[in-house]
Amino acid sequence: MPKFSVLFVCLGNICRSPTAEGIFKHKLAQTELNELIFVDSAGTSAHHVGESPDQRAQEEAKKAGYDLSFIRSRQVRDVDFHEFDLLVAMDESNYYNLLDAVPEPEYQQKIKLFLADYAPDLPKREVPDPYYGGAQGFVEVIQLIEAASDGLIEELRRIHRG
Repeated sequence: MPKFSVLFVCLGNICRSPTAEGIFKHKLAQTELNELIFVDSAGTSAHHVGESPDQRAQEEAKKAGYDLSFIRSRQVRDVDFHEFDLLVAMDESNYYNLLDAVPEPEYQQKIKLFLADYAPDLPKREVPDPYYGGAQGFVEVIQLIEAASDGLIEELRRIHRG
């Protein structure tokens, strides 16, 4: 049974957060932490519940060696704040959406901003929403998520050792 759980969160759970889930699971599978960490993704809105990730996100992820086809969109639920150890927002808007949705104040400390907290050396603080752009936006999202995933894995190693 996993000892730690991570929920990646964006607005609709069809571009950024499922990309983060797929990349993170792939990277995690190559570590000693694979069996210890449960990973999922969700959106702060219910607009795409039950849908597969955006086709462009899936195509660019596949080119980079990641599979997103198994993921289905869902909305963040109150129970997620209790069940997950870490809720990782892709951008500040969803970070604040999560803070506003917290059912108990003590859960606020579980909410993090992906790039700012796990890839602070990058020039961006947020994973930009590629939905209204072209393929290059999805490529950039993958690159940013790869870097922040590496930082999060290192943080989880520290937690696991500690």
